[in-house]
Amino acid sequence: MTSVTKGRDSMSMRSKERRARLLDALNAGEIDVDDLARRFDVSASTVRRDLQFLSKNNHVRRTYGGAILTGHVAEATLDQRIAVQGKAKQAIALAAADLIKDGETLILDAGSTVAAFGRLLLQRKLRIITNNLALLPFLAKAPGIELIVLGGTIRATSMSTMGPLAAEALRRMTADRAIMSADGVVEGRGLCEADLEQVALKSLMMQQAKDVIILADAGKLGRAEQDAWAPLPPHWTLVTDGDAPNNQRVMFAASGARVVVAR
Repeated sequence: MTSVTKGRDSMSMRSKERRARLLDALNAGEIDVDDLARRFDVSASTVRRDLQFLSKNNHVRRTYGGAILTGHVAEATLDQRIAVQGKAKQAIALAAADLIKDGETLILDAGSTVAAFGRLLLQRKLRIITNNLALLPFLAKAPGIELIVLGGTIRATSMSTMGPLAAEALRRMTADRAIMSADGVVEGRGLCEADLEQVALKSLMMQQAKDVIILADAGKLGRAEQDAWAPLPPHWTLVTDGDAPNNQRVMFAASGARVVVAR
C-alpha cells in the first residue's frame, strides 16, 4: 500500500469517526455549524461537508446554520428506563429527598427517577398527589402518607394516568412542590416528551405547585429526541448527577435554575 493510499484511508477513518460524533452531538437537538466546528476543532466548511454527507444518507436534516436529526425516536418503556443509569437515578432521588420537608404537599410525576424518589418517602409525613402508578403499591402502605391518585387514561408505556380526567382533578389542587421527570431537558425550551397529552399534564403539574424540581440524569440534559415540549417556569431546581457536563450546568443556572448535583 502506498503512502498516498494510507493517507486517504486514514483521512476516511477520521471522517467516519467525526461524523459518528456529529450524530451524537446532534442528539442534543439543533446545533449551530460554528459550535460544531469549535467542538471538533475543524473548519466550518468541514462540518458543512460532513452534514451534507449525513443529509444525503438521511441521517440528518439541514437547517439554516446547522442541522437536526431526522426521524422520531421510539419512547422507552418504564422497565427499560429503570435499567438505564440506575446508580445515577438513585443518587438523584436521594439528593432530591433531602430538599423535602415533612408536612408538605407534593405532586409526583411519572417516570423511573421519580419512582425511585417516591420510594424514599415511605417514612415521611406528606400529602402526595400522583399519576405514577408504579408508586401506588409502596405509597399506599406508608402510614404517614396521604395519597391522592389522579384518574384518567392509563398510559402503559410509562405506567401512568393522563388525559382530561387527570387534568380536571389536578386543577382543583395545589402543592408545595412538583417533582418532575422528562425524556429530555433543554435550556430555553423545557421538558421534552413523546406526545402532547403528556406535556399538557406536566405543564399543569408545574403550574399547580409553588416550587418545581426536575430530576434528570446527565444523559437527559440537552436531549431533544421527542416532539412535544412543556416550558419550564422562570425559577426551578434541577437535580442531576456528577456526570452532568459543566457547560449544561452553567447554561441552566444562567437561565434561572438552581442546580443540585448528586454525589
